[in-house]
Amino acid sequence: MIPVRRALAALTGLTVLTATAAGPAQAAEPAPTPPLGWNSWNTFGCDINEQLIRDTADSMVSSGMAAAGYEYVVIDDCWFDPERAADGSLRAHPERFPSGIKALADYIHGKGLKFGIYQVPTEVTCAQRGGAYPGATGSLGHEAQDAQTFADWGVDYLKYDWCSPEGTLEEQIESFTLMRDALRATGRDILYSINPNSYHPDKNGAKYDWSDIADQWRTTEDIKPVWRTGNPNTYPMGVTDIIDVTEPLRDWAGPGHWNDPDMLEVGVYNVEGFPGLTDTEAAAHFSMWAMLAAPMIAGNDLRSIPDGVHSILTNRAVLAVNQDPKGVAADRVRDDGDLEVWARPLAGGDVAVALFNRSEKAAKISTTAKEVGAPGKRHRVTDLWTGKKWLSHGTISAEVPSHGVTLLRLRR
Repeated sequence: MIPVRRALAALTGLTVLTATAAGPAQAAEPAPTPPLGWNSWNTFGCDINEQLIRDTADSMVSSGMAAAGYEYVVIDDCWFDPERAADGSLRAHPERFPSGIKALADYIHGKGLKFGIYQVPTEVTCAQRGGAYPGATGSLGHEAQDAQTFADWGVDYLKYDWCSPEGTLEEQIESFTLMRDALRATGRDILYSINPNSYHPDKNGAKYDWSDIADQWRTTEDIKPVWRTGNPNTYPMGVTDIIDVTEPLRDWAGPGHWNDPDMLEVGVYNVEGFPGLTDTEAAAHFSMWAMLAAPMIAGNDLRSIPDGVHSILTNRAVLAVNQDPKGVAADRVRDDGDLEVWARPLAGGDVAVALFNRSEKAAKISTTAKEVGAPGKRHRVTDLWTGKKWLSHGTISAEVPSHGVTLLRLRR
């Protein structure tokens, strides 16, 4: 393997030229609100093919998810031929994707959806590094070529995953910037989603504000369908582990650039020994991603969605909090051990409030309008999961189930 440091040093001149060709470092901002979509990895891993992706696009429309705002269909790792073409270009795996990627993108666009794809800035993808997939087809040394290929295919979203234990933060910044500029140079608006954390032991990239480089950036190692693992930022991560790492980064999120606490595990079951979240936990997971102003990228099998999972993923009131144009992420305003109060200011003066119970038993959680930053003495309160409405004169409380969230919207 070519060390990342040496390879990037060799590309320094190209980096300068590419940045100059791309013009000023102004993002196209294809993500004024957090992106909504689906990614193949959480459920299918490397077991993907053209028919699965077409069926998923069909199901995104027929299930009502597209009508609820989901628009990206993203293929993760393992879509490519293990060898590049003679001219160095990427090509689809001939058996898995016999019609090619452009034809698949055209099909997805024909559904009124957008198409996303996966690549890495190093030599090998995560699946290739772990031995689950052959070849060495990363973008290192092919950045401009790959960016143009993606643009020619009609790609709308690129997930760019570090997948290496090597590299300093400075080298990661240089490498991710190189692809950013290559994408801009194509003239096509491609949402740029990066992950500096995969396989990297130091996780220095999790402590860096990437908003000048990417549209969204991962804050942690990979999520799994489990409530908690106790890992601080090491593989695998549970829902609450990721919340705790992401919350201090709230000031980095805003219109056009988002903290990405990883894809949703709502409706994902029996992965790597993890049975999956309960419906209560899944609703809490979805609620807290909405409060964090996080991208909502589903990871379940859309071809067969249980009613409980469907009602979570398509809850318009919760999605409206996630998509609020103010773009301010929630703050944890009170932490009483396992019982927490979170508040997120919304456009128009509304406030979203999450009463979050991490404990093993149901508990009453109370707060006040003053504590959550809601001006005034009287507020109309709506429970965004039950639809119940009431008038509050300052105090807000609810009985919250174990591993649950009561998500409220306060309006004067």
